[in-house]
Amino acid sequence: MKDKLMNGMQRFAKAMFIPVLILPIAGLLIAIGNLFTNARLIELLPFLDNPITMGFGSILSGSLVSILTNLGLIFCVGIAVGLANKKKAEAGFTALLGFLVFIYAMNNFLSFNEMLVDPVSLQGTGQSMVLGVQVLDMGVFLGIILGVVVALVHNKFAEIEFDNAFQIYGGSRFVFIVLIPIVVIFAILMSYIWPVVQSGIDATGSFINQTGNFGLFLYGTLERLLIPTGLHHLVYTPFLYTSLGGVAEVGGEVFEGARNIYFAEIANPSGGLLNQSVIWDARGISKMFGLLGACLAMYHTAKPENKARAKAILIPAVFTSFVAGVTEPIEFSFMFIAPVLFVIHSVFSGFSMVVLNLLNVRAIGPNGFIDFLLYNVPLGFERTRWPIFILVGIAFFIIYYLTFRFLITKFKFKTIGREDSVQDTKLYSKKDYQAAKSGQLVETVTGDREAETGSAPVIVQALGGPENIDTITNCYTRLRLTLKDPALVDEQTLRTDTGASGVIVKDQNVQVVYGLQVNSVRRSVEKYLGRDPEE
Repeated sequence: MKDKLMNGMQRFAKAMFIPVLILPIAGLLIAIGNLFTNARLIELLPFLDNPITMGFGSILSGSLVSILTNLGLIFCVGIAVGLANKKKAEAGFTALLGFLVFIYAMNNFLSFNEMLVDPVSLQGTGQSMVLGVQVLDMGVFLGIILGVVVALVHNKFAEIEFDNAFQIYGGSRFVFIVLIPIVVIFAILMSYIWPVVQSGIDATGSFINQTGNFGLFLYGTLERLLIPTGLHHLVYTPFLYTSLGGVAEVGGEVFEGARNIYFAEIANPSGGLLNQSVIWDARGISKMFGLLGACLAMYHTAKPENKARAKAILIPAVFTSFVAGVTEPIEFSFMFIAPVLFVIHSVFSGFSMVVLNLLNVRAIGPNGFIDFLLYNVPLGFERTRWPIFILVGIAFFIIYYLTFRFLITKFKFKTIGREDSVQDTKLYSKKDYQAAKSGQLVETVTGDREAETGSAPVIVQALGGPENIDTITNCYTRLRLTLKDPALVDEQTLRTDTGASGVIVKDQNVQVVYGLQVNSVRRSVEKYLGRDPEE
């Protein structure tokens, strides 16, 4: 039962990446739109003071705010697509239809029972307008729950087909037929259940706020500690996109969740100091500064003969962490070799958020230095206090460096460059790999196909062969697979011959960390296996 629950959570976590990863792009474009209307920047660059660029900036920011007010629909479609086993496009279309049926069903039920409040004053009533329809304000939770429901129905009935005159009602049409009564009944039930659930969410939010910096410390620490399971974003997502992360009125409209609030504030140039809820997304100290100190410590403690190799490995990892906020290549370099370092790193991450909160820093810093500059510098010191963020970051760079260097030398951890023997890190062909494993020459792929698939042959063989691989997906940095027999996984080959930063095996779920190039890795593996990427 425990394993089944974990498998379900990991699959759900994969599906969450579809909507979650698209939202920072919207925020970044909102920040870019703000550049064209920023008063300080216009003073420095007078040519921006014209109706064309200012109008473009206003339209860009204003149009993307609409994404923040329709997160329920976005999560519904995204999760349904992510959880669908096959026919993902049809699952997404069905999710859209199901969402529309739900909100109109709930609206009609509330109206029939005279439960709707005056639409002129919705704030604080627990109701809101969704796509122009007044319903209970379920926010992102509606999209998450409904997306899961649609996916379950889709996976069960999408393959059913009928004969003769009823043929038109098969497949995705039958899914929608089955879904309609389920969604209508669900809408009616939620009309009574959700107010109770919302009260529980509000109480939880109040408890977290009452715990103050201790709650913030636990949040920041857990968000890092769960990295090995791939479930870490289940910690921060509720705080970024639901009322757990705060509720604020911006420009006459109410927003829930830290990220939604500060995106709306960015698009509102007349605002003052950013809302305090921004602290839930101030997760960048360890990414931009702390892990850089850790890497410098690993380099300085490497064996003299291995320093060049350690530098070649660490510099790209440092770059992706500092610029893009992708930390897993670094974290996996010491996570399993020296778990105590990873625990300390997680504690430092939580502690850094507490320090920022104590100093009343409102800077936005979840995704690397480029995002940090675009978000904070145009808003100015008065709204973000961003220079203090950098000073805190420098302090944690020093703390990380001194702590990691002391522990690595004290306990002789075999971090990068301190290994007993140095492995050859070149990428092997399928022929090289199989020859090394069996000592026999085998036929390999043709030159053209090998150029297309890259290291895919080695990856597939290290995963137990084509017949051992059930499903292939990926998130932001990880290749995620389900295997028939996980015992066949050759972790050493994946690490040394394919450039993987880490390998996590949990029952039949296997995650291989490749960093930002994971999309191309997945495509090459699918091409090598001759599989449809949608399946």
